[in-house]
This record gives sequence, structure tokens and C-alpha cells, in this order.
Amino acid sequence: MIPAAQCLSVIHNALTDKSVSADQEVGDFILPDGAVMTIRPTSLTTTAKSVHIDGRVACECHVLDRTAQLVISSVGTQFEHSTSHVPSFPVIEILLPSSSLPQTPGCNISLKDMWAIVYALFTLYHVQETIPVLLSQQINNSDELRSYLLQSGLGCTAHAPTTSEEIYLHRATFWQGAGARGYHTRGWLPPSSTSTFTVTHFPSIQSFTRTPTVIAAHPLRPPKPNPGEVLFRRYCPSIGETLEFTYFDPGNESNTSEHLAAFHRWHNSERVNAGWGERGSLENHRAYVKDVINDPAVLPVIMSWNGEHMGYAEITYLKENHVATYIPGGPGDWDRGLHILVGEDRFRGPVRSKLWHCALIHYCFLADPRTENVMSEPKATNNAILNLELNSGMHFVTMFDFPYKRSMLACATRERFFKLDVL
Repeated sequence: MIPAAQCLSVIHNALTDKSVSADQEVGDFILPDGAVMTIRPTSLTTTAKSVHIDGRVACECHVLDRTAQLVISSVGTQFEHSTSHVPSFPVIEILLPSSSLPQTPGCNISLKDMWAIVYALFTLYHVQETIPVLLSQQINNSDELRSYLLQSGLGCTAHAPTTSEEIYLHRATFWQGAGARGYHTRGWLPPSSTSTFTVTHFPSIQSFTRTPTVIAAHPLRPPKPNPGEVLFRRYCPSIGETLEFTYFDPGNESNTSEHLAAFHRWHNSERVNAGWGERGSLENHRAYVKDVINDPAVLPVIMSWNGEHMGYAEITYLKENHVATYIPGGPGDWDRGLHILVGEDRFRGPVRSKLWHCALIHYCFLADPRTENVMSEPKATNNAILNLELNSGMHFVTMFDFPYKRSMLACATRERFFKLDVL
């Protein structure tokens, strides 16, 4: 069990503001579509930075000498003008590069570049829940960009009547995929060549599952992706590598795919077998994967660092999973569960573990906006995993007994996960 004081410490660390160095820069940040972004101080002032995308300067960001705060619940009350508890942040003006002239064709900023600029800002100022920005009127399509930020939910204006033009960018909505889906293809969920499941969410109509361990009514689940299809891609600057989740490609009876070969090797290691208990022959593992692929409620994925396979995860729908009966109040229709293994020893460790664990939760919330909770049920004595889940924005709901183990029910709620600074 994890001591209560340690749980509170994890929450405190995730919520506490930390200053960002004025000369901070980001080099060779790889965007999900492969474009390379860098953030550098400009030669004009130490408070100005330029955002470069594939070698060209997309914009400059100047920190102004004033701050702004997004006051919400106090508006219209006697506390409206005494809100010192609401954090104030420096206002940042987004301008065209200093060398650009208003009449040149380069005076527009595309929507996908605007999304990348927001990404750059939340990479630099990731501890801020909001970033107040101004769009310079020298940008020819500033009105289009303002509409994009507001209509997509990436930002909002002040709740109280004001003459100020600031837009408050939201960290929580940015990480939920605002401004990506339906606007451009630069987001963390790559476009699918065969379906629209990464663009629009699947409609809801009732279905039913009956197995030896489950009897449940639940929504019909979306069709599975193609074998080998990339579902999620995100560059992790803390280690300088790109994390990918790919739908499992089992190959065929006469061809052992890379995914199946890795899966077979991992499950026959002592460490993985101690946790999963699935040691066996290649044919046993082929049959296991085939059953998982044929189950509409389970999404099997291979996790990779820079294209090198490192682990396996099963992303389940909880409604038709055997853990559902142990969840107080029951799971929601679109709530997801996680079962994970890291197969390669050299990819273990707390830094990488937090990155892929948070990314799996992130993917679940991105894949469908109706998913409100992501849960797991690790062994109650596995302190390493319990610590990882606390550090990933999860909390413990309850403890219960499966027939074969005592488990802790861990849960990441959408609202809390995106409010914390864990991505």
C-alpha cells in the first residue's frame, strides 16, 4: 500500500507552479506529422522567442510587461476584483517574424502552424493552466486565427466584460486534442487511410456481450484498425525520442510478424511471465492474439520508441470486461481499461514508464471524447506500479479480490488528468 502522505505529495507536486527560465529554448522538437519545430530566443530581447518549423520562422512570441488572469467563478460577485488566489500569467503577443513585411504572402499563419505554436507555448510554459495571448494585427489572417482558437476550444476570452483582446489558451483543452481533429492532420492521432475513426467518434447503439465471465449490455464498438496501423504518435522531449502505439499485426500462418515474434519472446521471459502467466509456444501466442483481435472490446497495441518495439498493451472497454462488477457504481459506456507489459529491459525505468503510461491514458481520452475514466487493476502489493499510477494522475478508488489476486482499482478521470501537469 502507498502511504497517504506520499499520495498527497504526488498531487502537490503536480499542482505546484514552477518558474520557467527566461532563456529557455527547445531544439529539434518533432511534431506528430514529422515536421521539426525549434524554439529560440530572438536577437531583439531576452523575453522574445521565435518558433521555427522545418527551418522557417513561423512566428515570434514576445512576453509583454503585463499580466492577465482568467477569472471565472468570481465574476458577478463581491470577490470579482479581489481574486489573488487565481494565478496571473504574463501576456504573450504572437507576431510575424521581424523580417516579414505586411504586403508579402508570408503574412499568414496556417491553422496547423498555429496549433504547433500553441504546442510550443505549452512546451515552454507547461506549468501554466492558461496562457494569455494577443494576436498581432500584422498577421493578415489574425481574425481567422482568433476564430480558430475560440471555435475549437483551444482558448476563450475573459468571462467579465472587457475591452482587452487577450485569448486565454487552455492547457487542458490543448492536450484533449482541441484544434487538431477536423482542422488539420498534425495531431497525435494520425489520419487513417481506411476509416474516419480518428476524425469523428463512433455513433452509439446498443450491443450485448455474453461470455463465461461477462453478461453486459453496452454500446456497439467501432471496427478495428488495419494491422500495423499507427494509432498514436508523440515526441517526448525529455528523452528526445518518439513514442508510437501501433495496432497489432499478427501476420499469417506462414509468416511470423515482427509484432508476434516480439510478443512471443517477451512472454517467455521470466519477468513478464511472472506478471502475465502466458508462457507458451509460438502457436499458443498466435491463438491468444487472434482471440484478442476478434474481441470487439479489446484493442491490442505494440508500443515503440523511435520505431523499436518495447512493449505491449491491451486497451479494453470496461463495460464488457470482467473487472466491471468490481467498479463501485459500474463503468461508463465508453470507459477504458489498461493491461500493459514492457518487454525490453533497456526500456524500463521510471522516466520512460511515466511517459508511455501517461501517453496510453492520453490516447484513451483522445480516441473518444465520451471516455470519462481510464482504469487499471494492478496487484495491490506492486508498489512500483502503484507509484507509477499516482505519478500519472490516477487515484485509487478501492481495493478488491479477484479469484486469483488482490487488486487496487486505479482511475484517471478526464477532468483531473488534463487539469494536472502530467503530459
